[in-house]
Amino acid sequence: MATAISSSVTARAIAGGSFLIEERRLDEVFMPEDFSEQHQLIAQTTEDFAQNEIVPLIDRIERKEFELTRELIRRAGELGLTSVDIPEQYGGMELDKVSSAIIADRVAKSGSFSVSWGSHVGIGTLPIVYFGTPEQKQKYLPRLASGELIGAYALSESSSGSDALNCRARATLSPDGRHYTLSGEKMWITNAGFADLFVVFAKIDGEKFTAFIVERGFPGFAVGAEEHKMGIRGSSTCPLIFNDCPVPAENVLGEIGKGHIIAFNILNVGRFKLGAGCVGGARNSLQHAIQYAKQRKAFNKSIAEFGMIREKLAEIAVGVFTGEALVYRTVGMMDAALAGIDKENAEAGREVRKAIEEYAVECSIAKVWGSEMLDRTVDEVVQIYGGYGFVEEYPAERAYRDSRVNRIFEGTNEINRLITAGFLLKRAMTGQLPLLPAIQRIMDEVLSGPSLGEAPEGALGKEKTLVANMKKLALFAAGAASQRYMQKLADQQEIMGALADIIIETYASESAVLRAEKIAERQGEAQAQTAVAMAQVYVAGALAKVEAAARKAIAAVAEGDMLRTQMAIVRRLTKHEPVNTIALRQQIAQRVLEAGRYAL
Repeated sequence: MATAISSSVTARAIAGGSFLIEERRLDEVFMPEDFSEQHQLIAQTTEDFAQNEIVPLIDRIERKEFELTRELIRRAGELGLTSVDIPEQYGGMELDKVSSAIIADRVAKSGSFSVSWGSHVGIGTLPIVYFGTPEQKQKYLPRLASGELIGAYALSESSSGSDALNCRARATLSPDGRHYTLSGEKMWITNAGFADLFVVFAKIDGEKFTAFIVERGFPGFAVGAEEHKMGIRGSSTCPLIFNDCPVPAENVLGEIGKGHIIAFNILNVGRFKLGAGCVGGARNSLQHAIQYAKQRKAFNKSIAEFGMIREKLAEIAVGVFTGEALVYRTVGMMDAALAGIDKENAEAGREVRKAIEEYAVECSIAKVWGSEMLDRTVDEVVQIYGGYGFVEEYPAERAYRDSRVNRIFEGTNEINRLITAGFLLKRAMTGQLPLLPAIQRIMDEVLSGPSLGEAPEGALGKEKTLVANMKKLALFAAGAASQRYMQKLADQQEIMGALADIIIETYASESAVLRAEKIAERQGEAQAQTAVAMAQVYVAGALAKVEAAARKAIAAVAEGDMLRTQMAIVRRLTKHEPVNTIALRQQIAQRVLEAGRYAL
């Protein structure tokens, strides 16, 4: 790869999901503070492109001027921003996943363009990168890399959104074996109105779920009318219609009957990129809110001086800080795993897919957490703008509408919560991750009622203890639920969702604390104080969510004396001395107001 993990981080492969049962050293986690000079250059290049090329044209993008969107993607291609994941031999830059996340983060100035661009470089291109034959890669990737061709991904159908494997689209091999005939429809396809190339999923003979590369000009292929959407109005979303559409046999992508492998692996990448984009969107909205709050006057002073407005600004900044931490921690682990793969090996493609799949849980967390953080952010920004936030003329209104779809994209947040808890439990049952022994140890420990011990020293000692207790609570709740439902636990979606909430907040909290520790170790006192304050505020809020989710789960699996005993354990593991979050938020708000933007 052209970019590598920073020399300050140990490039050691870490098992996905192991954050629940292992402690991480600071040199094992990648954070924005570990960006190399090349990462920083990529971030600045993307930021400049977004600010200078995209932002001035947002109104035209919103009017669905798709030729303009295509032109912007081509311009991004000239800077290498569309080819980071494409191998050099096929016209790409083949950078690391950190670089890929940085671009997704910094390009997110317009929800509509970000969606169009992201669908092209991600789910529209990566299936061919990871699963294409050499001939398919040579034919399509150079033109996708340059933006000459625009890609799209066609999985969803009107009757099978989340249940993708239940698709109705059919493919039949011709008698001479030279092509497949596709019939059926796809729904909600991003970029459909102007894309040139589509990765389409259908069942061969109604049984074998398979991916195909379909060109726009194939006979029997048609694009339906544009959907009128609540948000991301400047992106294209249309149905696709296949009426006996002949697709050359050589355009089968991957193995016949193994389309699910393509679908699920590509969605993992899409999820961490979406998480990164949500962080970028929140940072952008925070800057708008700061600018407005400083110039808007009420009662003879700017509203930025009011405590409740400052509280909102601080909370958004904490969200950006934590989102950066968990997203870049995730892609840093992914890059460490990918670093050990020999690209010349015949099995390199399979090993790359396996390395990405290893972090399916963390990718789902990034998607769920990021999309929900952004929704809270844009809601508060509308509130800061007041009546103006409800008017199309101001950026708060558009950001509010655009944000909502992120909880549906790349698998709904409900599906991703089931993935988060389900994958971990599956790994526990198969022995891929030693969760069962860890659960048993925690069950024995908490039922015996030991002392929780002294908090570690340092500014974040209490928070580190709380994060350790969140991990114990996650394992304890999972153990209690498993004892109650055994192999049928996966069918108890509400309990699985509650377990996922504990796991998600634990990962986010630990990421925030690790980042603050790393900043305190390396940077100046002012930055360290702000980072520590952000981690303290985040953990305080996360603990309340973890406790509520644990109570919900335990109440569903126990009753009587057992319920009372287990609730006492929940209380013991969440017992803490509250921090003064009002003072901490004031400190954070002052920092970002002085900077005029998100800053440490």
